[in-house]
Amino acid sequence: MNATFFYLLLAFTCLLSSCSPVKVLIIDGQNNHDVWPKSTVMMKQYLEEAKGFKVAVNRSQFTWKGGKQSDYLPLAGVGLTQDKEQPQTDPDFAPDFRKYDVVISNFGWKAAAWPAATQRAFEEFVKQGGGFVSIHAADNSFPDWKAYNEMIGLGGWGGRTEKDGPYVYYSNEGELIRDESNGKAGSHGPRHEFPVTVREPNHPITRGMPAVWLTTVDECYAQLRGPAKNLTVLATGKDHSDKPPTDRHEPVLMTVTYGKGRIFHSTLGHSDVSMEGVGFIESFLRGVEWAATGKVTREIPADFPTEKVASSRDFTVKK
Repeated sequence: MNATFFYLLLAFTCLLSSCSPVKVLIIDGQNNHDVWPKSTVMMKQYLEEAKGFKVAVNRSQFTWKGGKQSDYLPLAGVGLTQDKEQPQTDPDFAPDFRKYDVVISNFGWKAAAWPAATQRAFEEFVKQGGGFVSIHAADNSFPDWKAYNEMIGLGGWGGRTEKDGPYVYYSNEGELIRDESNGKAGSHGPRHEFPVTVREPNHPITRGMPAVWLTTVDECYAQLRGPAKNLTVLATGKDHSDKPPTDRHEPVLMTVTYGKGRIFHSTLGHSDVSMEGVGFIESFLRGVEWAATGKVTREIPADFPTEKVASSRDFTVKK
């Protein structure tokens, strides 16, 4: 085979297999979790090290609780921002979502509402087939935004109650329950390692995972409520702390469809230690790829946690 033919064949193969990287946008700026400047850098680096992803960050000009991890703020490459004592709407926050295949939200509880035009643009982006990934406290955000609540499927805090939809969980007998009774939305016990049970082993995101695996120290969200339309619970967590809010298996990995768009929702990732967990890292990477493309090409690594042993990877900023 001569060189010219080889390179033509390689180019044609790449065209058929979509060799262009997945274009990812991480959005952040206001989150009650002080770790958010670092966790954005962590997620960005995980994606870049995984190859096949091109990552950008768009941050609201007015930030909240960015001070404790301020050393990480410039590492996102977004320029200077103003940290406020309380969340404040940035009237100029208007990412061009159409330039990306998937958007990851690292906003959190009490994040100020986006401008109405930005909300509509995001709704249209997902409805027309754009991917969306909600990480941990992103499901606390924007309780009054109807379409957002449909996109995340289930949420907590922010005044959410039965008016926002059913409380969804798995019973100890393995039955999926949609509880329509009155009650608040959102709780968790102390942080600890807890077991994750895979409920949909044939889904691309969870395929190949152990039936049960341990997180690193994290929060097991509970009593989440929402529209739960087109929702699939991929995996649940069971709080084994000394103060569990429920004796139930709570959704931790989920997918939702909204129009043509695919959404991956993970409640994991409370802290940097939580985000160093191999279970978090690998489910995150697989979820981002699936939301963007509908496929998962990653294999389950040898250091993936088991039912008895958690596993983590120390994070160091790549220079």
